[in-house]
Amino acid sequence: MRFLRARFFVAAVAIVLGLPLIARAAPAPADKRAEREALKNALLQVLQRSPLKMSRVGMHMQSLDDGSVVFTHNADELLNPASNVKLVTSAAALATLGPEYRFDTEFLVEPELPADGKVKTLFVRGKGDPTMTTERLWGVTGELWHAGIREVQDIVVDDSWFDAERTPPGYDQEDSDRAYMAPTGAVSLNWNAAAIYLRAGSGPGARGVVEMEPPSDYFIIESNVVTGSGRARRVSVTSDPSGDKQKIVVRGQIADERGSVSVWKKIDNPPMYFGYTFKQLLISRGMKVKGKVKLGVTAPRARMVHVAQSDTFDIVLKRLNKLSSNFIAETLLKTMGAEARGVPGSFAKGIDVVEAFLDRDVGIPRGTYVMKNGSGLNDANRFSATQLDRILRHMYSRFPLSPEYLSSLGIAGKDGTLKYRFEGTDAVGRLRAKTGTLENVSALSGFVQSAGGEKFTFSIMVNDYPGRSGPVVAGLDALGAAVAATGSSLGPSTAVAALGDGGRSGAVPEVATRIKTYLELARQRDPRNLGFLRTAWRSEKDPAVRAVLADGLYQSNPHDYLGARTLLDSYSPGDDVYGRLRQVARVLSVEVPGVGSMVELAASGNAEAMSRVVELSAAVGPDADAQRDMSESLGELARTAPEALVGALRTASPADREASTPLLARGIVRTGDAEHPFWKSLRRLVVSPDAQLAAFCKGLDATLAPKIAEARALSREPVQVVAPSGNAGARAGPDRDLPTAETRPGG
Repeated sequence: MRFLRARFFVAAVAIVLGLPLIARAAPAPADKRAEREALKNALLQVLQRSPLKMSRVGMHMQSLDDGSVVFTHNADELLNPASNVKLVTSAAALATLGPEYRFDTEFLVEPELPADGKVKTLFVRGKGDPTMTTERLWGVTGELWHAGIREVQDIVVDDSWFDAERTPPGYDQEDSDRAYMAPTGAVSLNWNAAAIYLRAGSGPGARGVVEMEPPSDYFIIESNVVTGSGRARRVSVTSDPSGDKQKIVVRGQIADERGSVSVWKKIDNPPMYFGYTFKQLLISRGMKVKGKVKLGVTAPRARMVHVAQSDTFDIVLKRLNKLSSNFIAETLLKTMGAEARGVPGSFAKGIDVVEAFLDRDVGIPRGTYVMKNGSGLNDANRFSATQLDRILRHMYSRFPLSPEYLSSLGIAGKDGTLKYRFEGTDAVGRLRAKTGTLENVSALSGFVQSAGGEKFTFSIMVNDYPGRSGPVVAGLDALGAAVAATGSSLGPSTAVAALGDGGRSGAVPEVATRIKTYLELARQRDPRNLGFLRTAWRSEKDPAVRAVLADGLYQSNPHDYLGARTLLDSYSPGDDVYGRLRQVARVLSVEVPGVGSMVELAASGNAEAMSRVVELSAAVGPDADAQRDMSESLGELARTAPEALVGALRTASPADREASTPLLARGIVRTGDAEHPFWKSLRRLVVSPDAQLAAFCKGLDATLAPKIAEARALSREPVQVVAPSGNAGARAGPDRDLPTAETRPGG
């Protein structure tokens, strides 16, 4: 009894003094010491392999059972954590707002609701709901109808709960209209992105069909998309502000065998997007809307008609972390600012709330890290592995918030951004973590229970790695799998051995037979094949076969970010993938598998895919068929995504740029346009305020001019192509209206 009282007294003192309630580790038994040593050796072996050995790596791992540091490597170095910043944002938001918090969107009328249902002004006052969708808004129209509203003069959208700054620091580093760059708004809809649906026309050459979801007068559509033969899709879609509306420009070619496809793009004016969509839905419900959609502030005496509430925050948190939603993360910053520091909510106020939480609750002082936004986008944040691990341990111990926090993370091999990772390892179902992915940045931080039953927190960040992200991701997964395998019969060394399992697994004819089977499944584009394709991708060891399976995953569900990510990680320009698939293509008499999907992704604005196409173009060598195919692809990309192509050429290695520019010249000439869109874009970039970009474009113009002339001479085309400076020849000959080309995480 005295012993129990003594322990209770010690615990009470610890609580009063704010000391951690982690028991002192007893001397580890011999078998546990051996397991720890085996784990340490396995982790060191992974870190000594390329490309991790050639990168900046920070790693920290600690036992939740006894509090001991199990492994640490450059753990105090401040690195770019990418989307691991969402672990910080979500922890602070959960502590500040609570798991039962709901976001409100209020609907009010002025001065009152008359008996005839004719309303002068219908106000919409938002409070930062990041989950409002068209479906939910349609339900709101029903509530308003049953409240008696039959006619509305004007719709006034009140966005004043947040300040006017739409995007935080870091977003300015990327000029993109992709959905993950969506701006914040106190009144938002569909994560402030819109879907553009495309489908083929009646036959080759016929105009394609372009439809918006949700439809409304907010969108101005310009389209010259046409129907092409075959299966390839080369469509570009751009989204730009146009006054208080959004301009959607679609151009290119959509295959007559592909059916309907969709592309998601951000919008730039959240309250007007919401207002115009709301107006359309009210009309569809049967109400009359006679006036305009306006921005404004709710009248002081306006009467509440309906309040639409979101799910509780613990549900919203799952979408944030499992799917790595940048939009929700940045909206949370402003919401915390508004709730804790006063309206209007701002990014600065939100960051202040997060920093206060880290200082007061977690014990991480201000100034020891850099946090500029809530999502981790681009180069705006710096944390150490030790700091992220400390946040994880704090949230684990903070009941009752810990269940909600842990359940928001992706589960290895099961869901979220970890759905396609860790298959075949002890980590499946045992590891919960947040991924982080940027150019030359990869991170993984979370919790894992080993096969022996011990629980750990860990944080791994890799910066400035050379080459593709695939080998880096494999290394991170090996580190996590090694921890999970601790205490198993095989031990953590199996994770290291798995890193060496890649490589060719048979002669080309034998591999071609396997690939033919997978190609047939991929061509079906049936989402029901996804499970089989995922399992095959995980179990196949030949890198060329895995690349084909990754292409099948992408083709079966082009809207899935993880499928596109898997394709980018699996497809490389080396002899083991692209070179071997060219051999397989000759055996099977088919197009080189995967190239069409890579070009499709590049045309949609995916910068990594565009860079990969440039690398593939440089890898064709003297292969005449491959040169022809890649020149055609580059020509299509030059028409549909010219500025993205310039960006990829700018960041390419000098050798890749030199090898790909002759093929680009041939592709431009082959299109036969007298005024090619590529030159129009290059003209704009030549006078860019970015001096380095302008200088590169001038050099590119000078490099392409003689190659264009050479390509024209070889092709004997009568069409003269006009370069920005006129170097490539005078304008002459007929315009040919030929098809063009083009087609997302998150995070």
